[in-house]
Amino acid sequence: MTGLRRGANAVKTTALLAVLTALIIVVGGYVAGPTGVVVAALLSLGLNAYLYFNSDKLALRSMAARQVSPQEAPDLYSVVAELSQRAGQPMPRIYVSPIAQPNAFATGRNPEHAAVAVTAGILQILSRRELRAVLGHELAHVYNRDILTSSIAAGLAGIVTTLANLAIFLPFASREDDDAPNPLVTLLTVMLAPLAAGLIQLAVSRSREYQADYDGAELSGDPLALASALAKISRGTEALPLPAESSVATQSHLMIANPLSGRGISALFATHPPMEERIRRLKQLALTPAAA
Repeated sequence: MTGLRRGANAVKTTALLAVLTALIIVVGGYVAGPTGVVVAALLSLGLNAYLYFNSDKLALRSMAARQVSPQEAPDLYSVVAELSQRAGQPMPRIYVSPIAQPNAFATGRNPEHAAVAVTAGILQILSRRELRAVLGHELAHVYNRDILTSSIAAGLAGIVTTLANLAIFLPFASREDDDAPNPLVTLLTVMLAPLAAGLIQLAVSRSREYQADYDGAELSGDPLALASALAKISRGTEALPLPAESSVATQSHLMIANPLSGRGISALFATHPPMEERIRRLKQLALTPAAA
């Protein structure tokens, strides 16, 4: 994981967040003026700070994950320890979830406060080589500070949504009052502002998945193993989708594969890029001299 690629990822994230911040300013100024922007910003960023420091606990609890010791999961520990040492990073805490669906995720605000979790389902279907590649992907999320990026994006998007919701309660004055908000503009604000915020969040999420695939494959030195693992995981999540109303839904963006059904209108706003494209890129990566 070179500094150049990490820097490029930071530039892309900064650009996306700059667009979202500009949207907040425009919406906040129109809906409630400077006071509304300040109040919504303080509330949303306060919540975001809480989520940032407690996101690992919330995610692990949603998956009913339990921390395991080296004696309970020696193979899992040895793989994570080897990858962590190879990356020159601290050893994360390791958790196992009893969920039958094959999936995995990492959480924690930095490498010193990181946790890696796998489901019972993924341990049953992946070979040791494939599991190693998956864990490399998850550790790449930690090393790339993806949790921090997601927390910031979620907090800023929450401000936009809050301001847009406030527009519903704005009174409409007479047409002679030039200072009154335009009903059509207000309606569009209510409808489009949360949508725009959500799309920017998705852009950040999709971009980071591709980057974690790349960096994880580089860390493990085995892009084909990750491609094979993703194919198995994709079939497993399709066969055993988790209910969209479950607590897992709020943490779905952390998973290596979308744990929900991915059907209907929700597919339009999937937090993960198409699995076929991820697999194609990994196979292409395996053909390059650097991946050999």
